[in-house]
Amino acid sequence: MNLISKILDPQRINIGATLASKAAVFEYVGAMFERQSGLPAKKVVDALTQREKLGSTGLGMGIAIPHQRIKGLKEAQGAFLRLSQPIDFDAPDGAPVNLFFIMLAPEQANETHLRLLAELAQMFSDKAFRETLSTAPDAASITTAFENWSVHASGERSSAV
Repeated sequence: MNLISKILDPQRINIGATLASKAAVFEYVGAMFERQSGLPAKKVVDALTQREKLGSTGLGMGIAIPHQRIKGLKEAQGAFLRLSQPIDFDAPDGAPVNLFFIMLAPEQANETHLRLLAELAQMFSDKAFRETLSTAPDAASITTAFENWSVHASGERSSAV
C-alpha cells in the first residue's frame, strides 16, 4: 500500500462538486475536514490560504495539490475533489484545474510531508492515473485507484484498477 492511500479516507472524496474559486474549494474542504476529522474548518481554510500566498499549488494538467502543515494535527490526512467544471488556480501551464488532492500534515512532520508530496507528484505525472481519476464513476473507484497505484522497481508506473 502506498503512503497516499493510507491518508485518504473515502469519506473525504467528492466527485462532481461545483465550486467557482480557490476560496470556495478551501471552504468546501475545510467543512469536509471538520465533519470527518473534527479539525476546525477555519483552521484548514486559513492554513491553505496562507500556503497558497507563497505560490500556487497548481501543478498543471488540470491538477492542484493544496497542502499545509497544521499545528495540533496528530497525523497526515488527505482529501480528493473532482470538480464538475475546472477553475482557474494559477497553475504554471495556465490550464484550469478540476482534480485536487488536499493534504494536511502535522506541523513537525517535515519529512513525512515531503514524502507525501513526492508520492503525489509521481502519481499525478502518470497519465493513465490522471485519466482514471477523471473518469471514475464514484468515490469507491477513486479509492481503488489510489490504493492500486504503485511505482515498480523499474520506475514504471501503474494505475491498474
